Amino acid sequence: MRSLISRVTLVAALAAGLASCGPKGETVAADDMTQGNPNAKVTVVEYASASCSHCAEWNEDVYPAFKAKYIDTGKVNYVYREILTPPNEVAAAAFLMARCAGKDKYFQVLDSVYRAQSQMFQTGQFREGLLTVAQSAGMSEDQFNACVTDEKALKALNDRVEKYSKEAKIQGTPTFVVNGKKVGAEEGGARTLAELDAAIAEASK
Repeated sequence: MRSLISRVTLVAALAAGLASCGPKGETVAADDMTQGNPNAKVTVVEYASASCSHCAEWNEDVYPAFKAKYIDTGKVNYVYREILTPPNEVAAAAFLMARCAGKDKYFQVLDSVYRAQSQMFQTGQFREGLLTVAQSAGMSEDQFNACVTDEKALKALNDRVEKYSKEAKIQGTPTFVVNGKKVGAEEGGARTLAELDAAIAEASK
């Protein structure tokens, strides 16, 4: 689990840094990224970072079964909320890129980032890795560059991170909240499907 940096200012760091850095009744906002049934009785919120290795492991090991069991069947409304963990500029660029790809491709792009994460950390080639993901989603290099240096979009991201970090008291990633109640330890951490099963069953009563 990666520790949380609650406030980041990355405008200047994005271009240079990428090249150099080796609650109950959850209100779903218009800018939230969601999957599943928006009218479901149960809302599952994941607070996660694109640069968090534990988030990538959950995405690989648990998310496919969770998606098949709850999202694809319409049993839950799944909400993914972006948190920035070190290297912050990498997480920010990944989220900006995923949003630029569009809501219909957001989770596909995020999945590709998670799958490329290990290699990016091993090689330190973060920009190259993210650019490859962007191009696979149909973006050109110019579009990618414009996307990850968009100051307005970055400010909106920082504002969301700060808001949700404070409101949900996020201390680490990933953190899962089911109908406003945190699953597992207060400081967060990847949860098994069994743990989520239990939390969803309780919330469904």
